[in-house]
Amino acid sequence: MAELYHPVKIGNLEIPGNIFLAPIAGYSDRAFRYVCTLNGADMCYTEMVSSEALYRGSGKTENLLARADNEKFFAVQLFGGDEKAIYESTKIVIEKYNPSLIDINCGCPVPKIIKSGAGSFLTKNPDKLKSIAQAAIKASNDFSPDKENPVPITVKIRSGWDSSSLTWKDASAAALEAGCKAITIHPRTKKQGYEGKADWNILAQLVQYAAKIAPEVPIFGSGDVFSPEDARRMLEETGCRGVMFARGAMGNPFQFAQTKQLLKTGSYQEIPISKKIETGLQELDILVQDKGEDIACREMRKRFCCYTKGISNGAQIRTSIVSACTVQDYKKIANLILNL
Repeated sequence: MAELYHPVKIGNLEIPGNIFLAPIAGYSDRAFRYVCTLNGADMCYTEMVSSEALYRGSGKTENLLARADNEKFFAVQLFGGDEKAIYESTKIVIEKYNPSLIDINCGCPVPKIIKSGAGSFLTKNPDKLKSIAQAAIKASNDFSPDKENPVPITVKIRSGWDSSSLTWKDASAAALEAGCKAITIHPRTKKQGYEGKADWNILAQLVQYAAKIAPEVPIFGSGDVFSPEDARRMLEETGCRGVMFARGAMGNPFQFAQTKQLLKTGSYQEIPISKKIETGLQELDILVQDKGEDIACREMRKRFCCYTKGISNGAQIRTSIVSACTVQDYKKIANLILNL
């Protein structure tokens, strides 16, 4: 089992392990990435950042690129459908934020993203995907401080537009021809959104396909990974080189350390409720630093609810959480939970 947990090489970047936090829109900010890294994530991705907004100088967009203090590896995800914006935003990220890699989102199913020529539009249009990836790669080659080791450019795709238009192979071929150093696939279609079941058979097929034409390029899997056992099964059944937790990590950043324990030893320890609540308060503390107490406490409501899953009187506790307005409110709720 130990061989399932291993280092991963992405271009000239070597990550010591293969259990990652996926980019999660509206969720994988600096605070959440901090607690995920603290609890064993080998690398965390930012939520997707608009290349157009970054290129146009949006301060709000740049806030998404704040790096957690404990992040040794920093993976930035950009989205966009315009080559110039992708080129310029890649330049900005490299020059200002020292990323470990830059990932291009080619899978988001949200209509407003697709209308901009980004997200799943690119999985459906491999030629456009290739030109977008080439723009990012050119910027990396032009502006990386180490010309011998430019910042790796990677992509994340979906299986296709719908069940009658599965374009993952053409999209992957385009990414590899452009020179991308890794591919992640969420094997749902755009039409599925986040419903239905991820088809891990497609992930396995992509692993086999890439091994024939670009064996040095790792393939990562995402989709329906909600437990350490899911992560192990994905690695075993598909042969992918790494696994990304997304929704499965919400309120449960402990999955990373638990998964590594499972892969190394065959079992893992359960997390005491005291550690779950302590971690939730740590996340809140960083949110307050970044956004102020009022906004942070409102944003933390849904997150803190996730931390309380499985506890006794959980429904009653969550009723209190959804009206929490101050840090003190959260501390009172935490004390209540710990004294149950």
